[in-house]
Amino acid sequence: MTLRTLGCGEVTPEHYGTEQTFAGWVHNLRAKGNIAFLDLRDRTGTVQFVLLKKKLADSAPGLFESLTDLSDESAVSITGLVQASEKAKAGFEVLPTAGTVLNKAQTPLPMALWDEDIHTGLDTRLDHRFLDVRTPRAAAIFRIRSEVLRAGRDYFHAHGFSEITTSNIIAASSEGGTDTYKVDWFGKECFLSQSPQLYKQMMMASGMDRVFEIARYFRAEKHNTVRHLNESTAFDLELAWVESEEDVMQVIEGLLHAIWKHVAETCTAELEALGADVPVPALPFRRVRYEEALQIVNDRAGDRLDKALAFGDDIGTEAEKILGEAMQEEGHDFYFITKWPLAPKPFYVMPEPTDDGTVDQDARLCRGFDLDYRGVELISGAQRIHDPELLEAGIVRWGLDPKDFEDYLEAFRYGMPPHGGCGIGIERILMQMLGLGNIREAILFPRDLDRVTP
Repeated sequence: MTLRTLGCGEVTPEHYGTEQTFAGWVHNLRAKGNIAFLDLRDRTGTVQFVLLKKKLADSAPGLFESLTDLSDESAVSITGLVQASEKAKAGFEVLPTAGTVLNKAQTPLPMALWDEDIHTGLDTRLDHRFLDVRTPRAAAIFRIRSEVLRAGRDYFHAHGFSEITTSNIIAASSEGGTDTYKVDWFGKECFLSQSPQLYKQMMMASGMDRVFEIARYFRAEKHNTVRHLNESTAFDLELAWVESEEDVMQVIEGLLHAIWKHVAETCTAELEALGADVPVPALPFRRVRYEEALQIVNDRAGDRLDKALAFGDDIGTEAEKILGEAMQEEGHDFYFITKWPLAPKPFYVMPEPTDDGTVDQDARLCRGFDLDYRGVELISGAQRIHDPELLEAGIVRWGLDPKDFEDYLEAFRYGMPPHGGCGIGIERILMQMLGLGNIREAILFPRDLDRVTP
């Protein structure tokens, strides 16, 4: 038996007068004596069935009773005759001829799905995520997420990148520090990867000089904010034969322009459901040097900061907002912050050469950058170090042992080209693009300090 020949939202006048089979969830059921109206819903939309008790008693005994006994959100397959109707809002209705109850939903539902007067908290929605994604808001978010991934992959493939998959189990922390999850790997201490950073760089010595990955990040940071997750996903990219970090930034702005354009053009219904405005950004994006960013923030901060920012300070959450406001006044949603201090950057970030061309770990600045969108950081990237001796010095600067990175360092001893890359948080993209209040809305099963289920 065929459970579905047509989506609930796919009926056109061409289907009038034909028999079709629909499958979905009972969205609404209204029974009035010998007549009932059943709205069935699937991912494509809804369709209304008109059940006439007397007519069905002859043609399909028991069908009226079976369908009118259903609870909301029950799964059912119904075959019926599609016919035009001036009374129906959709211009047609379906008269059922057969039906199969696939799974009757328990009552009551654990959360309200369609009653706009009932506010369901995020924790309850996440506890019952499979139900939450049936709602227009959540469904729209994850349809857009799928299109973001599609647009990203399309852009990379069109620009000579190859998709790779690296291991999430690593022998040494990819970024140093203590924010790692330790794994007992048959008696050996290993870690869940903070990013595919080391593997991406190794690939630059392989001849695959443009690679990307839909990566997973695992970071054991004890935060509990609306902007952070302990497991997240990202577009992670690396490209070789770069002259400076500018080559990487040009790829990034092209990628994000392509993603925003694709979503704006293909997800109009979803954006309308979310009330989201997604203007396509102009190219190129604004470049703001770190020291210029400090000056802009300090000039505008007033009493919003405890103290003025000084060289070497991070640009924290409130300072990011202040800078974002200034950029938006200039007409820039996206902007790079470049030429950061070297000291706080990871060991693999290229120091900025001095005027005489010297490059060493005592440099004041580096070729690292961030990309912010409307006052929130989306990306951190850089030109990487490709000289093995300079790289070992960076590892030592971070208080790490080069012996723990021997497999990684080997790739730099046999002709590693200049290269750079970045990671672009997919949940951050969605949160900022769609104006979501909590990053947990942008991932199906979020993991944080308190949540490891479902």
